[in-house]
Amino acid sequence: MKEIILATNNQNKVREMKQKLSSFDIKVLSLKEAGIDVDVEETGETFKENAEIKADAIYEMLKKPVIADDSGLCIDALDGAPGVHSHRFAGEEATDADRINLVLEKLKDVPKEKRTARFKCCVCYIDENGEKHFFEEKAEGIIGYEPKGTNGFGFDPIFHYEGDNRSFAEYSPEEKNAVSHRGKAVARFIEFITK
Repeated sequence: MKEIILATNNQNKVREMKQKLSSFDIKVLSLKEAGIDVDVEETGETFKENAEIKADAIYEMLKKPVIADDSGLCIDALDGAPGVHSHRFAGEEATDADRINLVLEKLKDVPKEKRTARFKCCVCYIDENGEKHFFEEKAEGIIGYEPKGTNGFGFDPIFHYEGDNRSFAEYSPEEKNAVSHRGKAVARFIEFITK
């Protein structure tokens, strides 16, 4: 069985990745399970740079296959913000609710047709030989007017995929994995390593 280290401390991402890879002969280990207690600083200007920074850092420590991703929400009416700063958008100690409230506040006078946005994701996979492979995907949608749903995490409660009345936080994990930015990027990664 192939083992891959997932370069994140985000338990939601760990759960999503394990779900996606569960039917393949691949064992996903979180940083904690790999015995690593480190928070890699994301200093890149793009999702690709940040994914690579995280994957590089963990690969250098372990010399084992690593997968890392960076993703975020890009809102047209906010000139692409929060973008790569999605997690720190409302400050270092902010909660998901704080970040959502800040977005809704900034968009309070923006009409529905101008609330277009997309989640973007870049997955960086470093194989056992140290070679890097990148998989980028996105999910187009609009920002709703209030949080809806209890599934998902981050900005999921206000993101409506392709104009669906439901938010990502109202999708089942399987539904979300099929259409989300990360789900699609990971699907491309799986296609690559199972060839």
